[in-house]
Amino acid sequence: MFEVDFRRLLWAPWRESYITQHHNNECIFCTAPNQDEKIRLVIYKSKHSIAMLNKYPYNSGHVMVAPIRHVPSIEMLSEEELNDLMKTLIKVIKALRLCYNPHGINVGANIGRAAGAGIEGHLHIHVVPRWNGDTNFMPVIAGVKVIPEDIYVTWSKIRSCLEKSD
Repeated sequence: MFEVDFRRLLWAPWRESYITQHHNNECIFCTAPNQDEKIRLVIYKSKHSIAMLNKYPYNSGHVMVAPIRHVPSIEMLSEEELNDLMKTLIKVIKALRLCYNPHGINVGANIGRAAGAGIEGHLHIHVVPRWNGDTNFMPVIAGVKVIPEDIYVTWSKIRSCLEKSD
């Protein structure tokens, strides 16, 4: 007989739209600059870079910073693009510190599939605020990560902090 252990079942109905949506191989970083910023979770755009919330964050405030030009690796950027990317990264870090006062921040890029890149064709840098004790019993015991803030509240909050952080 088939049994389901409901103690290990996590209901996540908000994931249905992701699972059932038509995946047309569009790059999220290439299409976002020309679409509705709130729907695409874009918090900042510059001449050569874009910053957007991760739709499936590790922590509240998980941002991805990417060049607007579709390139798979950092060494392919022009000096102007690289400078703009780093200025955008710094701007995002300052805003996260202002908004969330994290104890630390993880910054990293996964370049290539073997390195864990989920979108391997377009370079992007993850910026994840961290707090002492943010890995608690939920992921350790239940294998579940709790994100306490609605993503659109996060979007509004960080955009506001970006304006204040200049």
